[in-house]
Amino acid sequence: MKSIEHKRAEFRRLHERGCFALPNPWDVGTAKYLQHLGFKAIATTSAGFAFSRGVSDGSVKRDDMITHIRELVEATDIPVNADFENGYADEPNWCAENARLCAETGVAGLSIEDAADRKESPLYDVDLAVERIQAVREALHGTNCLLVGRAEGFLVGRENLDQVIKRLVKYSEAGADCLYAPGFKDRDSNKAIVDAVAPKPVNVLIGGPGGLTMRDAEEIGARRVSVGGAFARAAWGGFVRSAKELMEKGTFEGLKHATPYPDLQELFT
Repeated sequence: MKSIEHKRAEFRRLHERGCFALPNPWDVGTAKYLQHLGFKAIATTSAGFAFSRGVSDGSVKRDDMITHIRELVEATDIPVNADFENGYADEPNWCAENARLCAETGVAGLSIEDAADRKESPLYDVDLAVERIQAVREALHGTNCLLVGRAEGFLVGRENLDQVIKRLVKYSEAGADCLYAPGFKDRDSNKAIVDAVAPKPVNVLIGGPGGLTMRDAEEIGARRVSVGGAFARAAWGGFVRSAKELMEKGTFEGLKHATPYPDLQELFT
């Protein structure tokens, strides 16, 4: 197995040029499969993991999330980026302490959001949000763990592009290594974000078809593309359709797309 130091250095190199896919598994099996396919790194998904536990996104407790993150780190030999929500605390010092605990799992990077939860989604005041990034940056000093500053304003319907960009610039100045503003699906908005924080790398979220592609992301200068909870929702889609078909029709046509048992058995043997 590669050392934590090696994986963190490898993860930083991935952010230096080009554009790489950063898919989001939601359990050990899906993490191992993504590594098997040849992806260079993976990222956890708070939504995907929450749904697998039968709770809403944002409802998983800190210790349960840290345990989950550690499982994915230990199950794979590629860098893992942790979706660490808001750091599980409002106050900067507590957010920093929680980020330190997350880093101890061996993750190569972790993201900190500027919204308190997924329900009411209040945004932190800009000054407080900056203090939180600064505190986490200090807590990660000497670890080489990459810090991603996330601006949630547009995603939760509270801010426009210009407001989000102003936040991202401040997060960059506060020490974030990579910037991320989920919710923007068009090329021009994402390019504006990339240009505003250059040369810092930007993560673009693509959670469905019909929008940007990996080629588009690379052309606008994004360094990485994640899918968030989309893979988990795709799996749920197959499950829900098959279960409803069985309940409502008593038939099993939906199972024709199921991955063959021998394939999975061989993969995990």
